[in-house]
Amino acid sequence: MVAAVSSSTKLFALQRFPSLPSYLISAKTIIFPARRRLGFFFRGCRCGGGSGHMVMEARTVVNDRIDITEKEDKIFRRLLDVVDQFKLNTQLRVAGGWVRDKLLGNDCYDIDIALDNMLGREFCEKISEYLQSVGEEEHGKAVILSNPDQSKHLETARMRIYDTWIDFVNLRSETYAENSRIPTMKFGTAKQDAFRRDLTINSLFYNINSNSVEDLTGRGIQDLKDGYIVTPLPPRETFLDDPLRVLRAIRFGARFKFKLDEDLREAASSEEVKEALMNKISRERIGHEVDLMISGNQPVMAMLHILELKLFDAVFTCPENPQPEVVEGCERFCISYLDAAWNVLQLINPSLFDDEQRRIYFYAALFLPLRNVVYMDNSKKIAVTSFIIRSSLKLKTNDAEMVSALHLAAERFLSLILLMESDKESVSSEIKLQDDFLNIPPTSAKRVLAGMLLREIKTYWRVALLISTLLYSIPINAGNSLINESERRKEIFIKVEKTICDLGLDNIWKMKPLLDGRAIMSVLQLKGGGPIIGEWQQRMLKWQLVNPKATEEECIDWMKQSQFLLQHPQHCPCCHLLTFGMSIMHYTCYTLPVVHRTPKQ
Repeated sequence: MVAAVSSSTKLFALQRFPSLPSYLISAKTIIFPARRRLGFFFRGCRCGGGSGHMVMEARTVVNDRIDITEKEDKIFRRLLDVVDQFKLNTQLRVAGGWVRDKLLGNDCYDIDIALDNMLGREFCEKISEYLQSVGEEEHGKAVILSNPDQSKHLETARMRIYDTWIDFVNLRSETYAENSRIPTMKFGTAKQDAFRRDLTINSLFYNINSNSVEDLTGRGIQDLKDGYIVTPLPPRETFLDDPLRVLRAIRFGARFKFKLDEDLREAASSEEVKEALMNKISRERIGHEVDLMISGNQPVMAMLHILELKLFDAVFTCPENPQPEVVEGCERFCISYLDAAWNVLQLINPSLFDDEQRRIYFYAALFLPLRNVVYMDNSKKIAVTSFIIRSSLKLKTNDAEMVSALHLAAERFLSLILLMESDKESVSSEIKLQDDFLNIPPTSAKRVLAGMLLREIKTYWRVALLISTLLYSIPINAGNSLINESERRKEIFIKVEKTICDLGLDNIWKMKPLLDGRAIMSVLQLKGGGPIIGEWQQRMLKWQLVNPKATEEECIDWMKQSQFLLQHPQHCPCCHLLTFGMSIMHYTCYTLPVVHRTPKQ
């Protein structure tokens, strides 16, 4: 990825990597010295950005047997009853993730049944016949047809059994034509089905008939114990057949904190596989995998894998000719911001945000170095982050809009942080709150600044505040560490959050204006609407923030008085210039020290 880098990003780079010579970080260029290694810390695991290796955690504990829940036992017995009733001679196997998660001692409610001698819809028809024969009702059935364009290569039947949706598919083998990720499918054996899967840890079966785990690749359980991500077949062949498996390998490696096999890493980082990923896989499928990574339990590790395997450009494609001037190496800063966002969230409270807020928070952090980069589209300036989210990842338009809104709000929160960090009751004249119609006491500046910002960002204000702490300049010192940086950002967040809540601003976006547009037109005796109504609405909201207990009548009186003063301007006693507003003295003059307020002659 290439992207312009802002001054705050440069400062962040110097803070995070103090040994990086400052002359290598300019307004237009960031150059990473050869063999420079970036370090990222999370949950006791250090990842070396340049080494391609990770210090993994202890050996994974894998159960010797699968413990079946009471509901699962009822489901499996019902399926075996169907087999016995119609003498089907069918082996029923639970495939993939359910087996893996059960062996790891985790709950899993996604049950996929693989059939060795019939199609899924055929078996579902037998279930329907069985239910009818025993006088029970059918509670839901569906057939999902194959759709190769959406990476759905095999017909799947679904049926609701004991309030649980179960998927039924046949065992299969597959072959791929060159330059296509759409395979030719046919019935296969359980072993063929196991070897055509993406990873050995996902190739395990639980045979319902024999109540046993089947490891037909011969290494699925061992790789699970050793914490290895390995493909059943040679990785180059596996990835060229279906390049999406590269991203799945990354996702599962990050999710379980498993080590990527060296042969897998070599194949995944090859130009051949990278080209296949870009040309054979739809952007929707790539975006879906990335979204699962960002929403998962180890987003930093997942993005670091993408970086180390040289796939960042292929996954996060940028438009042509972004502005300002672009530079190499921005992807490292993207991951560094994501890492910082992860660390500070863990310190504050991992459950601070709901799932959707957490997801958007990590996207906003990942793309923070790109927040000021735009490109031209039909003579319109569009944020590059919007292009990546909407076009490169094919995520929701609302996701792109929210990330852009968070970037803008985070920049504005910076001035608020500086104000609240100062512990001063007033605000300097550089922070523009005033206009000629409104007299905001300096002691109310915090409330007005914060209130107007929160009304724009609404329920995501804590997300924006936490993002802004990543942009906040933390002094560099010899003893500074990533942990100390995160602690400082945590302190800032907690202090500003408390101040906002103490000011009574949480949920301030629910505050209703005392007057609507028609009422404003009536008070000001305006014949038409236009931009002036919007200006007065914003002005009125500021006035309400200064006067939270004011009534509608008081608001009308204020507006009438403002209109009168507009028609009868006075001279400021300090600068002698005309003032049209609520105060006889200009706001700029008012904020000067008293000694400098001597009336000019």
